[in-house]
Amino acid sequence: MTMQPPPSLPIGLPLGDSAHEQVSFDRRELSVILALYGRMVAMGEWRDYAISALRDVAVFSVFRRTAEFPLYRIEKRPKLRAKQGVYAVIGADGQVLRRGHELAAVLKVLEKKLIRPVE
Repeated sequence: MTMQPPPSLPIGLPLGDSAHEQVSFDRRELSVILALYGRMVAMGEWRDYAISALRDVAVFSVFRRTAEFPLYRIEKRPKLRAKQGVYAVIGADGQVLRRGHELAAVLKVLEKKLIRPVE
């Protein structure tokens, strides 16, 4: 009698294979991102978010309205650790607004949006 792999695993991939791993934000990273998100929601700039954990990238997308394209994407790509940096902020048009090794430093490009002139 031969044993069959569990139905949730593809046949031919050993257990623990990197095909099942995902990149995700850790608690500290989410704390930094959600602090900024909370301030922007309080100002009425942002209204919704989505988090995606994929094989090569984790994405925190920010929306002005739920049914729109994201205004910004905050990405974590560990494979770029030795090159441009793990974190990036990408605008709605796909342009990289800032990239770096420190999340707080990368998010400063969005912090500037918090400063408004007083009338």
